[in-house]
Amino acid sequence: MLIFSWSLVALLLVSSSWAEEEVAAVQEDTSKELSVGELLERANRHRTPDFDEPPLIGGDIAVKPDADRNADPCTSRGCMWLKYTDGKVYIPYYIANHYSSREAAIIIRGLESFSSVSCIRFRPYQNGDNEWLSIESRNGCYSYVGRQGGAQTVSLSRQGCLYHGTVQHELLHALGFNHEQTRSDRDNHIRVHWDNIIDGMEYNFYKIDTLNQGTSYDYNSVMQYERYAFSKNNLPTMEPIPNSNVSFGQATQMSQNDIDRLNRLYNC
Repeated sequence: MLIFSWSLVALLLVSSSWAEEEVAAVQEDTSKELSVGELLERANRHRTPDFDEPPLIGGDIAVKPDADRNADPCTSRGCMWLKYTDGKVYIPYYIANHYSSREAAIIIRGLESFSSVSCIRFRPYQNGDNEWLSIESRNGCYSYVGRQGGAQTVSLSRQGCLYHGTVQHELLHALGFNHEQTRSDRDNHIRVHWDNIIDGMEYNFYKIDTLNQGTSYDYNSVMQYERYAFSKNNLPTMEPIPNSNVSFGQATQMSQNDIDRLNRLYNC
């Protein structure tokens, strides 16, 4: 009995040590929080899509094979989700069951973050819904831009995509927003260094005829990629102008400007 008791004590001490190490690791990760742009590029860098997954542009924007990659869905065909008579925009979602409860909680927190700042209301899928966001752990992080109809995949891979800001970023795509660096007025705020971009990836920096909702360019947008995005030589691919020292692409969650343009697009 004495041997059993000492064994139990030893096991409890080891378990406590493991728990402390896990907490320390979480705290360390928090202190070294990466920007959304860095997280997305890291998660999608070596992505190998399955045969049934869409091609991506801009690093994480899903497009249909025959789509015009330079067309903004909100401009060319309309991309907005429908508003109900109570002034709210209800968007059904389904979270695949391969996520753990902790992972699902991160996703739900991201979904719910929109309700406190806008008229967007994400709600669980119900029988009879004919369009919804199907949130799945596919290969990498990606979303289509705007409402597509039917089951619309938002990929949040369990390997690298489950962060609050990353969830917000992909949901903003689904709501109709492109990346900040592809805005139609980009050249007034960002200089692209084309020679530093990975060969074949230049299209990720092509401007789009976006609806900017009368808001100013936002270096702090959660939709703005960081200075070295898609770099082939560790040199900057983007530089802010006129002041090249301005910090940008470091957002870890939606900015006030992101929220303002969301509310303007949906007339919240």
